[in-house]
Amino acid sequence: QLQLVESGGGSVQPGGSLRLSCAASGFTLNYYHIGWFRQAPGKEREGVSCISSGGSTNSANSVKGRFTMSRDNAKNTVYLQMNSLKPEDTAVYYCAATSAVFRLCATNPRDYTDWGQGTQVTVSS
Repeated sequence: QLQLVESGGGSVQPGGSLRLSCAASGFTLNYYHIGWFRQAPGKEREGVSCISSGGSTNSANSVKGRFTMSRDNAKNTVYLQMNSLKPEDTAVYYCAATSAVFRLCATNPRDYTDWGQGTQVTVSS
């Protein structure tokens, strides 16, 4: 059974950093695109970043230059390094997986079929 478990969330001051982890089980990351998404209270879920099965990444304009996504195939884990955090980054962050039908990944939540339970990120002074 495919399962994704996020960790690494927490509270941080503006300008700080966090690294989120998404541990996969029941499948091998190599054959899937993995995305990070977030949802703030009262807002729709939005795409943050994704990494394709081939390792290429794609990010939302709002996080480019601040967030970096990477993958460790040996650990079957995907990471989201978040730097220069802003209060508007506050949200529940989810990772999700989809079969790598296309070469490149996308950050549309509707493209993803399997989701983790989420981890809270709060950026506040």
